[in-house]
Amino acid sequence: MKKINFIKHSIKLSLIIGLFSAACNSGKDDNQKISEGNDTNPLVKPWENKHNGVPPFDQVKLEHFIPAEEQALRELREEIKKITDNTAAPTFANTLEALEKSGQTRKRVEAVYYVWQSSMGSPELDSIQEILEPRIAGFSDSIFQNADLFKRIETVYNSPEKEKLTPEQQRLCYKYYTNFVLAGAKLNAEDKARVAAINQQLAALFTKFNQHQLADENDKFLEITDQSKLDGLSADFIESMAAVGEKKGKNGTWILSNTRSSIEPFLTGAHNRELREKAFKMFISRGDNGDENDNNSLIPQILQLRAERAKLLGYPTHAHWRLFDKMAKTPENAMKLLEEVWAPAVERVHEEVRDMQALADKEGAKIKIEPWDYRYYAEKVRKAKYDIDENEVKQYLQLEKMREAIFFVAGELFDLKFDQITDVPVFHDDVRVFKVSNKTSGKQVGLWYFDPYARDGKRSGAWMTAYREQEKLNGDVTTIVSNNCNFIKGKEGEPVLISWDDASTMFHEFGHALHGLNSNVTYATLSGTNTVTDYVEFPSQVMERWLLTPEVLNKYALHYKTGKPIPQELINKINNAAKFNSGFSTVEALSSALVDMKIHLAGNKKIDPKTFEKETLAALKMPKEMVMRHRLPAFGHIFSSDGYSAGYYSYCWSDVLSADAFTAFTEGKGPYDKEVAKRLYDHVFSVGGTIDEAIAYRNFRGHDPSTAALLIDKGFKSSSKK
Repeated sequence: MKKINFIKHSIKLSLIIGLFSAACNSGKDDNQKISEGNDTNPLVKPWENKHNGVPPFDQVKLEHFIPAEEQALRELREEIKKITDNTAAPTFANTLEALEKSGQTRKRVEAVYYVWQSSMGSPELDSIQEILEPRIAGFSDSIFQNADLFKRIETVYNSPEKEKLTPEQQRLCYKYYTNFVLAGAKLNAEDKARVAAINQQLAALFTKFNQHQLADENDKFLEITDQSKLDGLSADFIESMAAVGEKKGKNGTWILSNTRSSIEPFLTGAHNRELREKAFKMFISRGDNGDENDNNSLIPQILQLRAERAKLLGYPTHAHWRLFDKMAKTPENAMKLLEEVWAPAVERVHEEVRDMQALADKEGAKIKIEPWDYRYYAEKVRKAKYDIDENEVKQYLQLEKMREAIFFVAGELFDLKFDQITDVPVFHDDVRVFKVSNKTSGKQVGLWYFDPYARDGKRSGAWMTAYREQEKLNGDVTTIVSNNCNFIKGKEGEPVLISWDDASTMFHEFGHALHGLNSNVTYATLSGTNTVTDYVEFPSQVMERWLLTPEVLNKYALHYKTGKPIPQELINKINNAAKFNSGFSTVEALSSALVDMKIHLAGNKKIDPKTFEKETLAALKMPKEMVMRHRLPAFGHIFSSDGYSAGYYSYCWSDVLSADAFTAFTEGKGPYDKEVAKRLYDHVFSVGGTIDEAIAYRNFRGHDPSTAALLIDKGFKSSSKK
């Protein structure tokens, strides 16, 4: 498993939003004042611009959010009331298509709100979130629990006329009906009220968890005043640390930020073991410092509320509820997959540790490998075994050249071209925008926003989001997608060099973007990345595999000083070392997935996060030389929203799909086989959620996937578990 990152969808039925403040329940005079105030609010206006309309990022102020969402709420309430008041018999057109057409103002407002939430954080925005997030959940419940609305949806879903609809329309019927039922549409009034209360409590807890984690990443850092202690780190990384020091007003110091993109290269290169230990412990202790940002008290509250909600909805545990409509279907199926890969992955870790310990002993280090040593000695072993140096490879991985490389792959596989434009507003000077068109027809298919650099107020990691979904119901609506990273900005005018893992992350997140850009569906709810969570990572993970292709390395892996392409000898070393350290990366991710699943299978059992994590990992025989990729107090995937809760296994599930899928190319004419690429487009990248994901994969590949390709891909021995 390589880089594991967040993905945020702009349309989720669990987040049908009109945001509101106390003014929503105020009198006519107050509403009149709000309406007047919104006449000039840029968030509520239709997006304008020759590129099919774009968000007015340059006009947004924090005070716009609440009144804009109030207006969005009023509009959505009125639109839904028109649907439920319709005296005509419920039909697909007057119910589901009407729902699809509703909430356009809400979609625009929420798209911008999410950008600010993830990329423009501030104490002022924190205060707004604390007000809005519980109310977001409350209004969402008011829609899911609208008995008249659900009755119409249920009537259409059960109607014999449904068989006359197109396959995509039938899929939309299934999605609406299933999501409403899973949200409690069939509960009695008392249970509906309790579910709504739980959702609002959870929304507040999610917001606190996320704010605590972001605070620990922004406010905690390692200050180094002696440059000699930075031996082993690359010159560009040292310069970036100095730049952070200057930005914080600490000239003459080197600041190590508490984010993954800074910590991992530090742990890989720094010779100073004491500093490696400090950096490691600082990072894994996010949300776990016993201070005002500690998350340990929030986790049990979240788990108890989730367990209670699952029972009310008729499921044994939160995990059973979450997996009902996923590819895995049941927690047992997901656990079976994880355990099948776990055993050979742990075995590989023990082999890796033996190699590292032998090298440390040979060097006379007189240490036992600890978690803060793993990356450092793994890099030494890689140099010894494969004569490959991460810092040498980095010299050929320029951020801008890798951006050009992902464009090249998109052109070869999907006939897309990217042209930078400067006539659209952006939310930060670092952001660039590209018009995306079909090379053959010249038709614009969307816009791609690129926000590559770390900064205060921006959450760590890397992710893709959609500001607008592709659809055809409301005209030929083209998508707007973004990729967001946290690379460390270097000196002005100098290229930013990135690691191999960082380059892989770029390809991964761009795979999500391509999933949106290639979408060709009618309904926004089924567009692009709006698929089940254990399938949505498949297009992104399969895209990582094109980084290793000779066409990319020979053309875009150019030395940042000489401009010469990466030598074939070094490419051979990269290929030979491709499976190196696969035990570490897989166990790091699988341990997080297993703990996630087990903690949500525990039901309403009282849980102390520290004890549960420690005991569960011990029972799994987790190698002591490493930790989970996401320790519980900083596990934002599962505790800052419901999105990936009991769903972190999805990365492994999707990795099985991607390993099997890429063999379709290797069995054909190679990675750029046009015929296979067309099948990938036709059955995966263009169809979104319009077809059952298992069927879509089968249509592409011709058979169901198995773990065999993944085990081979990672160089593992087959597990004895069946």
